[in-house]
Amino acid sequence: MKRDAGPFNPPSEITQLCQARPVSPLIFPDGHEGWLVTGYDEVRQLMADTRFSSRQDLGIVHVPYETPGMPAQTEPSPAMPGVFVAMDPPDHTRLRRKLTGAFTVKRMKQLEDHIAEIVERQLDELASLTPPVDLVKEFALPVPSLVICELLGVPYADRATFQGHSAKFLEKDITLDEKMAALGGIMTYLTELVISKRAEPSEDILADLARDEDLGIDELVGIGFLLLLAGHETTANMLALGTFALLEHPEQLAELRANPDLVPDAVEELLRYLAVGDVFYRYATDDIPLGGQTITKGSTVVVSLLAANHDSQRFDNADTLDIHRKARGHLSFGHGIHQCLGQQLARIEMRAGFAGLLRRFPALQLAIPASEVRLKTDMNIYGVHELPVTWS
Repeated sequence: MKRDAGPFNPPSEITQLCQARPVSPLIFPDGHEGWLVTGYDEVRQLMADTRFSSRQDLGIVHVPYETPGMPAQTEPSPAMPGVFVAMDPPDHTRLRRKLTGAFTVKRMKQLEDHIAEIVERQLDELASLTPPVDLVKEFALPVPSLVICELLGVPYADRATFQGHSAKFLEKDITLDEKMAALGGIMTYLTELVISKRAEPSEDILADLARDEDLGIDELVGIGFLLLLAGHETTANMLALGTFALLEHPEQLAELRANPDLVPDAVEELLRYLAVGDVFYRYATDDIPLGGQTITKGSTVVVSLLAANHDSQRFDNADTLDIHRKARGHLSFGHGIHQCLGQQLARIEMRAGFAGLLRRFPALQLAIPASEVRLKTDMNIYGVHELPVTWS
């Protein structure tokens, strides 16, 4: 559906569904009769119910858009080892437990000063350039990439390799061959990396995992793929799209500049308002009641976190950006056993990123009309392709 309600709000059809029928039947392009869930309460209930499976290999998971050259799926996709977001307990539990120590609130707090230093260095780089510049290329993408590379033990010098492949992998309108080539490129790179970490241990998350004899190389590669992709794509898009949203709300921006103590609340509100990781899929393993409907066993269920975050039953004036809102109940990091493992890291990066950018560039503005900003409607993680900005 076209983003006809502007670059930040859900499409108007989705908003109407959320209000009138938060659990709606959905006919997929291949004829499958599944469901679309848009209501806040219904999304929370679904994501907390493990009968709605995350496994890609359990049944055929249908997608609600055409993919060029994609043959009709006649059997479930094979599971990717290590990619625990596409698993259910006990496999999900076993792998996620191995990472919880690396992403505790305490450990993330210890990283705060270092992340602030990374942000300041990147702001120095930005300030040395002659505007206009692309904020995505010069700030929003480098900050989370530097952070996740350090945490995982991925050489930052290799960023062109993994960023190029991951961006291609996330495109919607590419052929199956192109998607598999991008995935193959990332996996080949990570396989060589984890093998080297087994041979010569270092002090980072991938090296810690490589010391675990219970994990095979294929599982290590899958975990590395998941953390690397999620660790830079989502936060990079939030930093860029969040800046765009603030520039389009000058009163909110001015207030945030005048009162930096509002940044933590503003970050939560931007997370709610933008929900860059919008669409998720579940597979019903039983007949399950939800929102007055019965989701039949074998159905693919499409979940919209953006719609849930804009549900007027949960948030007053939900389509309005309000940096004073206490938006902590938002669903942008998911809910239930699959709630985002790196959410505290993302929050720290965004707080440091937005606070630093507003402090260092008080005259920041778009260098092109807002209508000309290229939106990532063609990608599985939403954002902007470029954000040309200038300052005086």
